[in-house]
Amino acid sequence: MKVPPVALVLVCGLLMGGMAAVWPAARLWAVPWWWGALPIALGAGVALAGVLAFRRAATTVNPTTPQASSSVVTTGIYAHSRNPMYLGFALALLGWGLWLGHAGALLVLPAFVLYMNRFQIVPEERMLVQKFGAPYTRYLQQVRRWL
Repeated sequence: MKVPPVALVLVCGLLMGGMAAVWPAARLWAVPWWWGALPIALGAGVALAGVLAFRRAATTVNPTTPQASSSVVTTGIYAHSRNPMYLGFALALLGWGLWLGHAGALLVLPAFVLYMNRFQIVPEERMLVQKFGAPYTRYLQQVRRWL
């Protein structure tokens, strides 16, 4: 939980762009710009909805300090995804990969998801179970991690 997810998204995006530039033979297709723009916009909207829900609940949006959380947010977009901000980041990376139309770039997306699950989400959830107990445990049982 030491690497801010926004920084990880930027690194992944740069890596994807670099792969497309260095390895042009792996370009799979040329797509209309909106094929990439739609998931990017959707991802931005999903992530923003998560941030706004946390702001309305007056709890921290800083993913490196989940211990500063003041409440369990279970309404709005959090009724459908436990991690809408991370889901939004993944959608944006998907859009960037589609925009690039590059096989290697698209492989960064599952690496991002696996990293987030292992090094960000699982430690966050462990800490939030300790902090909030039964209400958070019920939430874990009712709402899926990503979708």
